[in-house]
Parts: sequence; structure tokens; C-alpha cells
Amino acid sequence: MPTYIPYGADWSTPFARWQGSLSHLHSMEFLAHTAKSELARRNIDPGVFDFAALGITMIQHHAFYGLPWVTAMMGIEHLPGPTVNQVCATGARLVATGVGEMAAGNSEVALLMSGDRTSNAAQVYYPAPHAPGGAGVTENVMFDNFMDDPFAKCAMVDTAENVARKFGITTEEQHDVALYRHEQYQAALADDRAFQKRFMADSFDVPDAKFRKTVATLRGDEGVYPASADKMAGLKPMRPGGTVTYAGQTHPADGNAALVMTKTAERARDLSPVRDGPLVRVLATGSGREDPAFMPAAPILAAKQALKRAGLEMTQIDVIKSHNPFAVNDIAFARAFQLDWKSMNNFGSSLIWGHPQGPTGLRAIIEMIEELELRGGGYGLFQGCAAGDSGMAVIIEVR
Repeated sequence: MPTYIPYGADWSTPFARWQGSLSHLHSMEFLAHTAKSELARRNIDPGVFDFAALGITMIQHHAFYGLPWVTAMMGIEHLPGPTVNQVCATGARLVATGVGEMAAGNSEVALLMSGDRTSNAAQVYYPAPHAPGGAGVTENVMFDNFMDDPFAKCAMVDTAENVARKFGITTEEQHDVALYRHEQYQAALADDRAFQKRFMADSFDVPDAKFRKTVATLRGDEGVYPASADKMAGLKPMRPGGTVTYAGQTHPADGNAALVMTKTAERARDLSPVRDGPLVRVLATGSGREDPAFMPAAPILAAKQALKRAGLEMTQIDVIKSHNPFAVNDIAFARAFQLDWKSMNNFGSSLIWGHPQGPTGLRAIIEMIEELELRGGGYGLFQGCAAGDSGMAVIIEVR
């Protein structure tokens, strides 16, 4: 059963580099602050929602209280809902969660939100009173998990190297992708950021930690690194004998994003802040899991499942967006479907604007909707990988 996204009832903050302008903000409090403001700016009454879901992957103080705390901070104290974590695929999983609630008849209007702060990740101590000496284990929630998959027994960069070997992907090809993705991102900045202003504030006021005053202003993303073919050529792979350099992967970031979902087209039109805007339908979602330590290839399986559920062929897809933590992701995906990787990720992708994890996929989906609207409609496919060698895909139609 198709569900709908009211056109214009979605948004993203700028994404700021690790330890940048958003690093002092509690991600759940910041998410509530942003969502409350963005709903008001679109004249959407928070009382219309009968379901909400929170996507968060980097634990924060009091994260135990999850979605109910976020909605309470927004003044929607009646609104319950789950807290969702599928690491980098959390954005797509939120969409699937909303679709499922509506298919079950549990919701008519949903608010799907995600916010993460990779900066200042939690340092966790796990007690082990029966261990020798009673000493427990400590963990840096972000870095330790990036570097050690407890099942596949490797770091995330090693999964990219495995896929590079499987598909015969060279360092030079990865650098070509990174350079081209930088060029595509420039299109989002053209005409005084005309594309980004469709879903992102022109001038974003960064609050202090208590949300009482503005301490900085962002005009677009912070921390996008300039691209240079010469500098890339001088980089060495991170692994001896490998292919993946720092230029061929994304950077950790902070930020949040959200979208509204409805069960009917009529409700979507009612809640759209854009008069006579297009109709946006969610047609299908898909998921998949690759062999251990082959994470960047997982979106191939997820996309095949989503296409089958939507009754579409890849040749019918007009816009493809990916969460590409590694340039390897896009090359492998393109080869699997006999595509030109240059046809993907117009206006940018997470390889360039960064990766706050939970909201990354939501922002890519929002950008996909806007690109489809610019081209006059069509089908869009978002796909991305996640820790645990998993991936998700979402297919949307704009008409």
C-alpha cells in the first residue's frame, strides 16, 4: 500500500564536520528544537500526528527515554512511538517503519525524525564483576565500533577493501568518483545554494547548549573538504596493499533531518506547505545482508528487493541517490546494475557532505525528492549500506 510524503514537509539542518559548530549540542534536544521550529515555519500543527519515530545511533545523556522525550520537548506530550537504530540505514528504516504503521492501520499522519552527533561520542564502561580482578570493559561508542565489527572481525575500511577486490576497483577509480561527486555537490551550491534552500534554511542559527541564544550561523554544510586530483594522487591507501585512501571515504558529522508521512494522498496535499506541489508516494522499501565483511555491496541486494516489491526495473528509475561512505559503494552498485556511476547522486551525497549516521539517509531521500520535482517527476531509488553488512533501499515516485 503506497504512503505519501507531503511535498515540502521535510527538512535537514546543515551537516557540520566532526568537532565543528554543532558538536556542543545534545542531539535529541537539538532535534526537538529544530523540528519544532521547522513545523511552525510550515504551519503544520503538531497535534495532527498520531505516530512518531526517532532514529538515533549515537547514545546521548538520557537517550533511554527516546522518542517520548523528544516529542515532549516539542510540546507534543501525547505522542508516543519507538526509537529506531539501524546504524547508517536508520533513515531508510524510519521510512519503512512509517509505512508499516500505516499499512497496519495504526497511523494516519506520522513524523519521522533522526538526529545524531558523532562528535564527543560516549565513553561507556561495561562492568564485569566476575572477571579476574573485577575489571570491566570500556568502549568509545563511535571509534571502537568503526574499527571492530565483533562478528566480521574487521574495521569498516576492510569491508570496502574486500568489495574493491571482488569488483576489481582501483584507487584511481575511487578518486575519480570522489572528484566527480565534488563537482555534483557544486550544483547544490549554485545560484546562492538554490537547491539546498528547498529543504534547508538559508541561514541556520546555531543555538548554545541551553538553547537560549545564537552562538554561530551556518550557511550550508560545514567541513566539506576541497577536492584536488593532485593531492589525491599523493595519498597512500589506509591498508598496506589496499586501494582505499582518505579521499575515497566520507567524514563523521553532526546534524538532523525529518519528514512527514501520511496514509492518503488527500492528507498529503492538505499538509503540504507548497500550494499545487507534486504528489510524493513511497512505493517500496527493501533490505539485504551481504556476506561477512562485504558491507558496501549490501545495497545491491536491498535495491533488488525494493525494485521487485515496486514492480519496477532499474531502467525505469530516473534518480538514484546513495549513502556512500566509500567511493567503492557507488562503483560496485553501478557495475551490478550495468549503470554509469556518473548518473547517480546529482547535487551531492554523503561521501561529500558527511555522515551523522541516523539522519544521513533521510537527507539523501529529501534531496532525491527535490531532484525528481526539478525534472518534472519520475521514480527515485535511495540505497545505502550499514554496519553488520546490511543495506536498505527506498523507492519513491514524484508526480
